Amino acid sequence: MKRTLHVAGVLLAAGGLLATSACGGSSGNESGGKTTVTVMTWESNATNQLIDKALAGFHDPDITVKRIDTPNGNYSDKLASLTQAKKLPDLFWCGNDTELQYSGQGLLTDWSGKLSGSGDFTADSFAPNVMENWKTADGKIGGVPSLMNTYGIWYDIDAFKAAGIPLPAAGWTWDDMYAAADKLHKKGAKYGLVADAMTALDGPFSASLYSLSAGGKPFADSVHQPTKATIDATYTEGVGKLVAGIKSGAVAPPGYDISNQQSLFAAGEIPMLWSGQWLASAYLTDKPKIKYGFAPLPQVDKAATLYDAVGICTPSYTKNADATFKVLSYLDSTVWTKVLPDSPVAVPAYTAAQDAYYNALDKAELTTVAATVKADLDAPLTMGVRFTTQWASQSNDLITAYWPDILNGKKPLSDLQTMTDKINDVIKSNG
Repeated sequence: MKRTLHVAGVLLAAGGLLATSACGGSSGNESGGKTTVTVMTWESNATNQLIDKALAGFHDPDITVKRIDTPNGNYSDKLASLTQAKKLPDLFWCGNDTELQYSGQGLLTDWSGKLSGSGDFTADSFAPNVMENWKTADGKIGGVPSLMNTYGIWYDIDAFKAAGIPLPAAGWTWDDMYAAADKLHKKGAKYGLVADAMTALDGPFSASLYSLSAGGKPFADSVHQPTKATIDATYTEGVGKLVAGIKSGAVAPPGYDISNQQSLFAAGEIPMLWSGQWLASAYLTDKPKIKYGFAPLPQVDKAATLYDAVGICTPSYTKNADATFKVLSYLDSTVWTKVLPDSPVAVPAYTAAQDAYYNALDKAELTTVAATVKADLDAPLTMGVRFTTQWASQSNDLITAYWPDILNGKKPLSDLQTMTDKINDVIKSNG
């Protein structure tokens, strides 16, 4: 799933050693007795400049903050090399997957003690449920969430009006969405809806929103510590509607090239696009030719949505945990309030910092984006976007073998159960 760097969920893969590995390094004491806390981001130069400006506001007579300059490309490779060399900075941007996997391997500092109890920066200071996804099975928290991805449907207002379709809004149904996609397709759009989240590797998880909303079971009981994958009647019903949409041409099929979907939507060639809030920041810079809006994902009965968060991690060998935690707290509580007004890419997980994001959207008159993000955070039912376990690749291989063919009608819907049985074998063997 391609998304803006600021909120990209970086899934670590084995990476080759890079010559730049010596750029990292944990905190240490300077000659004057001050502690230096190092920070590494995956941000662009422009955003890093905003972060530097915000970090200049951090004042502690005993702490110096130093951001390590690193190219924002190939971040996973860079992180892998620093991990192997044991030269990770004190604070580094990390995805939920990385945080859980590194925590499970004992590579990160456990912040659960500092985040417990009362105060201005504790687990209760974050959006509901988000911190739970950053805990390992034994309750360790190796990183703190920073920004949250929320998901919805970007829509072309003029295309909907031309087709005589009501604009998507909170409470609209899956049937509404597929009917709109069909009309838009028949009005000339190549596909009425492009929804890579439904047709690619994340598809089985996204499809859970239909069954969850209808009172059924999600595809997995947990993406972090799964014990079972399930296919029930409502789940199968929802996938069947997606299959019908693909067969009719209303929905883009598996394998659709999404590399330029953002620009195609902005050019008016995709009337409905399932994606995240991060497009708003890009569209503020690169003005689309169309009038657009952003609506919550459809529902059957209750609102259900996807969510995930990126965050900031600390290696287990940080030399001054207290100083590092002070800087970590400042990053989450204050830095984003200074960065997001100029680059409103995502809502902070730390609730006291969220107004800065919403105020920026209001100022830009992106009212539907603000409303949808708020609706997502308030949704009573949620689902993670993929397995975050170390064996997730085994599950992905099975999804790849079954999901596209099922959606394209090359395999029957009954093969959903076959795929799920095999995934349960993977879960059991790794249990």
